Amino acid sequence: MEDKRIIKTKKYLKDTLIELLDEMPFEKITVTMLCQKADISRITFYSHYDDKYDLVEDIFQDMIAAGTGYYDELENRFNKDNDIALGFSHVMDSILKLYYNKYYFFRHVTPERNPYLAFSYYNHVFSTVEKHTNKENSRHPLKYSNRQITGFLCYGLLGFINESHNENDDFHKNERDAHQLLSDILNNGILF
Repeated sequence: MEDKRIIKTKKYLKDTLIELLDEMPFEKITVTMLCQKADISRITFYSHYDDKYDLVEDIFQDMIAAGTGYYDELENRFNKDNDIALGFSHVMDSILKLYYNKYYFFRHVTPERNPYLAFSYYNHVFSTVEKHTNKENSRHPLKYSNRQITGFLCYGLLGFINESHNENDDFHKNERDAHQLLSDILNNGILF
């Protein structure tokens, strides 16, 4: 367990990075800027992180832990029979909840403004969804490879979430629409 002061310092650095993303793209942010805005020394920064990429990776790991925790909770409570469609629905629920709960960060994760963040985010989501797809494939034969299904779901889901949010800020409508789309895909026997 990390010391409370370390946890607090890391949180402050993460929050400072997100504040700086309001002002400029990730690629232009430097460790010096982070330290000046956070009013900490570079020595303190480097005692916690190797560089700004390590810091943003820590943010993504926090997000993955939160999303995975929510997914596990949904699976344990509502999917005791290991229904494949419900399992994929829970993956989507976890991603949607995380996206909207942490929108203050994810609004910066666009290929146009912050390509590194968008690419990293996609890779993390892909890896997480692939773990679920591998689990499902071990229980149910899938028509396509795990990576093909994961890629289809990730590109489609992330695109759908982004475009829905651009068109409409109503989380509940976007969630219903995403559920309907995923349900239509899964219940038409396209993937399994």
